[in-house]
Amino acid sequence: MSATSEQRLIEVIRENRWNEMILARAARLGFEDWWLTAGCIAQSVWNHASGRDIDAGIRDYDLFYYDEDTSWQAENEVIARAAHLFADLPVEVQVRNQARVPLWYETKFGTPFGAVSRASDGIDRFPCATVAIGVKRVQEGFEVYAPFGLGSLFEGILKPNRALPIPGVYAEKTGRWQYEWPHLRREPW
Repeated sequence: MSATSEQRLIEVIRENRWNEMILARAARLGFEDWWLTAGCIAQSVWNHASGRDIDAGIRDYDLFYYDEDTSWQAENEVIARAAHLFADLPVEVQVRNQARVPLWYETKFGTPFGAVSRASDGIDRFPCATVAIGVKRVQEGFEVYAPFGLGSLFEGILKPNRALPIPGVYAEKTGRWQYEWPHLRREPW
């Protein structure tokens, strides 16, 4: 992944003022290990590529963090703090502790999630490799986490990530995205 593609990504996603505002505030939640991730990143790029309003069609803004305290109460407290922190934004910011995901994932999706030791473990297991991207603000600017690179994102190619056997989730998400952004091409599971 080149510095140029990372710079291009940062420029595009910062055009979306909601991304920019979330990135500017997220560190106030007190976690070093956090990422703004998923649809709000990829869909900002697809909107830019298709000439749409930069925030069109984005359902929510996912903020992943890692905290060893996997209690429901601890996560709820963070969600409440985040709700207050982002209360003035007219978008839904979904905040989730990735350490808790293995506790509920199998019940919801029928397959174990596996151990988690950092927030990016959740990104590594997205059913679509193309959107497996996280961005966060750091002292010197921005950090990008993209385990599968950024090429397919900018090329509009949806590629499966078979880290978890959830082809139905991949089909549902990518089908919805192709409807919203018709220029996208989907590779089969």
